[in-house]
Amino acid sequence: MDTTLNTTSCDKPSHSAPAGMARFALIMLTIAYALNFVDRQILVVLQEAIKNEMGFSDTQLGLLSGLSFALVYITAGIPIAYWADRSNRRNIITVAIAVWSGMTALSGFAQNFTQLLLARIGVGIGEAGGSPPAHAMISDYYPPNKRATAFSIYSVGVHIGVFLGFIVGGLIAQAYGWRAAFMAVGLPGILFSVVFYFTVNEPKRGHWESDEAAAFKPTLRETIDLLRSSPSFLYIALGSSLTAFVSYGIGNFTPSFFQRVHGMEVAETSIMMAFLGGGGGMIGTFFGGYLSDRLGLRDNRWYVWLPGVAALLTVPISVPYLLSDNLYVVAPLLFFVAVLINTYLGPCLAMSHALVPPAMRALTSAILFFVINLIGLGLGPLVAGMLSDYLSVEYGADGLRYSMFIISMVSLLTVFMFMQAARHLRADLKRVG
Repeated sequence: MDTTLNTTSCDKPSHSAPAGMARFALIMLTIAYALNFVDRQILVVLQEAIKNEMGFSDTQLGLLSGLSFALVYITAGIPIAYWADRSNRRNIITVAIAVWSGMTALSGFAQNFTQLLLARIGVGIGEAGGSPPAHAMISDYYPPNKRATAFSIYSVGVHIGVFLGFIVGGLIAQAYGWRAAFMAVGLPGILFSVVFYFTVNEPKRGHWESDEAAAFKPTLRETIDLLRSSPSFLYIALGSSLTAFVSYGIGNFTPSFFQRVHGMEVAETSIMMAFLGGGGGMIGTFFGGYLSDRLGLRDNRWYVWLPGVAALLTVPISVPYLLSDNLYVVAPLLFFVAVLINTYLGPCLAMSHALVPPAMRALTSAILFFVINLIGLGLGPLVAGMLSDYLSVEYGADGLRYSMFIISMVSLLTVFMFMQAARHLRADLKRVG
């Protein structure tokens, strides 16, 4: 049985876009995604300073960095993605960049929890218009057997954003305060949105598929029904969301973990997080896609096996990482955890797009991100914060350590979801293509 990706519809040389155009668009989309995550991550970088000034609890911090943002992000994401499947995706992304950047800058003027919450809601609305249209553009710029690599390059923007957020945000916050940091990372994005609009081209929709597939215009109900009938997509969505639950649940409190438990200062925490956490995330994200594209040529189940294996390996590493008091042990393990926990996004996006026609891709990404962000971003930091508040009554600063350890064990359930996706993947791909 042929277990490789179906690429027979990719031979359309008359429609082939220049390679340079595809590379430039991917670079610009990656920069946009980096700015997206600078603006999303900056709150995590600054949360200890905000907590000390405004007296927030860890539960409130979890709400600000997780659930409140995620609910708006996922609610706005589906209608924006449905619109993107029928209109100019470049224009939607341009407006989205300007909105999330402007609202990040406004966060620096917040005087209480409600005002900061409203600003973060604005950031969530803007960021909802970023990734699903970008994913659809990438699938029209790159053929199926190169999409996981392209998606992973794009997703490296997450960790570029994390890196810049920790370096720029941490250093500016220490020198000038957390309000100045919000404005410093938000305002450049408004300028970039203008550059993006005038330099990036909208690709032909359904570029690598048959003309019949490219012309297909499904309804929202048809897209949802197709995804619901695909067991592999459902397990991919659950596996991705549980990976994100662990990633956000641990990651959003990692700066606080190093400051409270290990006594580090803001600036040194930011530098360590940027190079070890952000650097490890870049490596894991890129090689997750690159390796799955290579291994997937032999068996396309590697697109879900690979993130499953990576999730399994994070469990034994998380034990000394979170429970050791030796910073020389903990710091290197931060790098390896970041590598492993970030392998999933490129392969999972590539497989999700392989399971649907071209006109369903932005919406498919939005639905995938709906689940990822509801369970991962929405519940991960919130549950971690609530556990921390509860355990800190008895264990003090170590309550955060034990909260993060409990969250890390969810990776075992992640492994099960990806293995189940592998069981159904070949049948679902055969049914679609």
